[in-house]
Amino acid sequence: MRPRRHGPALRLAALLGLLTLLGGCAAQIRDYEGREPALDLREYFDGPLVAWGIVQDRSGAMTRSFRVDMVGRWDGDTGVLEEDFSWSDGSTERRVWTFRRLDANNYVGTAGDVVGEATGEARGNALHWRYTLALPWNDGTIDVFLDDWMWLIQDDVLVNRSEIRKFGLRVGEVTIFFQQVEAPDAG
Repeated sequence: MRPRRHGPALRLAALLGLLTLLGGCAAQIRDYEGREPALDLREYFDGPLVAWGIVQDRSGAMTRSFRVDMVGRWDGDTGVLEEDFSWSDGSTERRVWTFRRLDANNYVGTAGDVVGEATGEARGNALHWRYTLALPWNDGTIDVFLDDWMWLIQDDVLVNRSEIRKFGLRVGEVTIFFQQVEAPDAG
């Protein structure tokens, strides 16, 4: 008796089942419920901060590094974060975020180079933030999707990992380390 060969439809169904199973293994924001130190965006992004980061291409090679000097301020449930980037190639960039706290866990945000609104959910020590960014490309821009995960690892230090996607494919990654700094004396 000849062994039975499985057709392409059965192989495709098995592959889709495996992908569904693996997709279910991805981290969920609720996994961080109750973890300490608790991340409150209104507290962490209030005052001066500094951050350092790298950009990696899809192969993992570092393509650029940067420093960001920031100042955040909140008025109730509305916040503004001014970011001034200094890139390793000597270029500079400014982004100003406006955030709104919708409820105990959910936020939306806008910035000049963000397409539409960014959406985020905070639980425990983590924030999951998603948005489309218009990146400079040749003589125009190209829209990429960013899937950000931020974790408060101690009261003044936050780690951010952003996966960059285009057409659903991972094209790069950004890693950033934030630190709160003392506000300069006004005297």
